[in-house]
Amino acid sequence: MFPETIETERLRLEPRRPETVDLDACYRICSSDPGIDEVTEYVTWDPHETKKETLEFLERGRERWEDREAASYVIRPREGEDGAGEIAGFGGFSVDWDRRTAELGTWLRKRFWGQGYSGERAAVLVEVAFDDLDLEVVAVSHHPDNDNSRRAIEKYVDRLGGRREGRLRNTLTFLDGSVHDEVRYTISQSEWREATS
Repeated sequence: MFPETIETERLRLEPRRPETVDLDACYRICSSDPGIDEVTEYVTWDPHETKKETLEFLERGRERWEDREAASYVIRPREGEDGAGEIAGFGGFSVDWDRRTAELGTWLRKRFWGQGYSGERAAVLVEVAFDDLDLEVVAVSHHPDNDNSRRAIEKYVDRLGGRREGRLRNTLTFLDGSVHDEVRYTISQSEWREATS
């Protein structure tokens, strides 16, 4: 159902599973990578405290894939890119089949910020959602205070024909129990086709 491997000009995406991601390397990144506190500041997970948490993260990726709930990928720069073959981050989409909607999500290690990887990953996943899965809408959101995500998302949503829908109140729940707003954007299949034809 979901593509096993996706390659873009600069990135290779493979399923987020214990079989495709080295547990020790992933744990180091998710627990103590330089900048991990900045990476997790505006997302719904905290740096991992145990290797078991990291294993559960990878297993959840496989389970949701097999249940057709989500396509989650490890993102690696391709040959010729700085850090080729390393884990740059993770990204993918969850699917609401009844609403024919995919919800994008991603996070990148700080050393890979500012290189356009988020937009490159988004463009190919939007294409999968519309061309392969025939979904109607792709949505993406960010915490209102996350300026880095806002800039990246606004740039690729505009390029892909979408728009900012607005601020949704009290929709993000962090691990500490705090509740936050999110800013949501959507791209419809017809808007995408018109923008990319």
